[in-house]
Amino acid sequence: MNSLGIGMTSQRTRQRMIDRLRDRGVGDERVLMAMAQIPRHLFVDEALAHRAYEDDALPIKFGQTISQPYVVARMTEEVIKHNHPVKVLELGTGSGYQAAVLGQLIDQVFSIERIDKLTRIARRRFIKLGYQNIRCKTGDGFDGWLSEALFDIIICTAAPEKVPYSLLDQLEVGGKMILPVGDNKKQKLVAIIKEQHGYHEEILGDVFFVPLLEGVVR
Repeated sequence: MNSLGIGMTSQRTRQRMIDRLRDRGVGDERVLMAMAQIPRHLFVDEALAHRAYEDDALPIKFGQTISQPYVVARMTEEVIKHNHPVKVLELGTGSGYQAAVLGQLIDQVFSIERIDKLTRIARRRFIKLGYQNIRCKTGDGFDGWLSEALFDIIICTAAPEKVPYSLLDQLEVGGKMILPVGDNKKQKLVAIIKEQHGYHEEILGDVFFVPLLEGVVR
């Protein structure tokens, strides 16, 4: 899927965003190329489209946010860090932007959103942009997507207060869960690698995301 040239912004505008990401230490050219191809302004409200390529989180509908490009890039780098995962589960579809970035790099992306209206909006975006490798549904992220497990990667774009270790059951051995963990004051980005008999955790840095909540909003 190649969406270069779609929408109101020039390639030069997108390239400035990529240059800023590179200056901040994002070094995986696969990630930078994927993000350069995506019209981020189509994932934000029209009134904020002029800010789409700034390195800021922006509000979207229903009290949610689209993550800042640096955080999306950093998490995506972690997804493809040591291998080429084939099957990824995302918890928290939101605008669909993170799933779209993954969809440029991963064979199969499954994404869960608890707010049904956001699911519908994101699905229309994926269709419009020609993604055939992204599936999304409305559901409780804490339940995962059992019928499609096992996954190589689980990535969470909202923050639970505690690690939902039960989701490790939906990971392949050697797979990785990447998620922010904490409350509305302090959060850490954590990578948890599933091992044959247990797991290994790494702290990747400080972040701030909206909370991962239980239940479904229809």
